Amino acid sequence: MTTNGKWSQPGVPHKGWVCVDVEDLGRPDAVCEMCEVIEIRYVHKMEHPDYPNELSVGCVCAEHMEDDYVGPREREKRLRDRARRQRTWHRRQWWRASLSSDSWYLNTEGFHLTVYPTYSGWQVQVKRHDGKPQRGRGCYPTRDAAIAKALDALLWAKDNL
Repeated sequence: MTTNGKWSQPGVPHKGWVCVDVEDLGRPDAVCEMCEVIEIRYVHKMEHPDYPNELSVGCVCAEHMEDDYVGPREREKRLRDRARRQRTWHRRQWWRASLSSDSWYLNTEGFHLTVYPTYSGWQVQVKRHDGKPQRGRGCYPTRDAAIAKALDALLWAKDNL
């Protein structure tokens, strides 16, 4: 551990923090608020009951603050995997549901994803092959925008269905 930044400030707890969110900035675009040295891309939002502010920190500081040397790396790995998938998602082959339909579908990872037009734009639907369909809340201006959001639907479904 370092003696930089808040690590050396009295009154700042070193342990007992909880991660409340994690965010991918897309590139190293912030400085860890705990050590105040390391540039970070993946931001772990940390809270502590004895500290008034939320801190945005990097993985290594999050490990020390939580006293967990697995969880922060797993959170970051999920974000890295998601970023990688987003870069290649648009290359997937979607299929037209029928010649008379403007709906498009993709079967992947045990799920059936559908994008279809509505009166106000395009919607996304996801379901397990043997389950009930779940319609997304968003409405998107184009089929391509809906297909891009279908990745979020797939990742949500993998965690929730």
